[in-house]
Amino acid sequence: MNIANYGLIEKFAKKHARSRSSLNIWYETVSNSNWNKFDDVKKTLNATDIYQDCVIFDIAGNNFRLIAQIDYELQQVSVRAIMTHTEYVKDKWKKYC
Repeated sequence: MNIANYGLIEKFAKKHARSRSSLNIWYETVSNSNWNKFDDVKKTLNATDIYQDCVIFDIAGNNFRLIAQIDYELQQVSVRAIMTHTEYVKDKWKKYC
């Protein structure tokens, strides 16, 4: 999979240093994946949910969330937002979906 908006990941990791290693693992895992449907995503990264046309990835043991949209045909993951769990529960991320 190709990952668009990698700059959001870098920016978040600078602000939240605890997230860096988990985001790096996420990036490597996703980059080396070939998904055709959400079930493929779930098999690769079990701590994943879907909301409308967004996929929500749990990062660092549920401490952070990465919101993305996936174009399975183009093999592209577009990062829409990354946030702390506290920010996530406020549901403002839903505007990206």
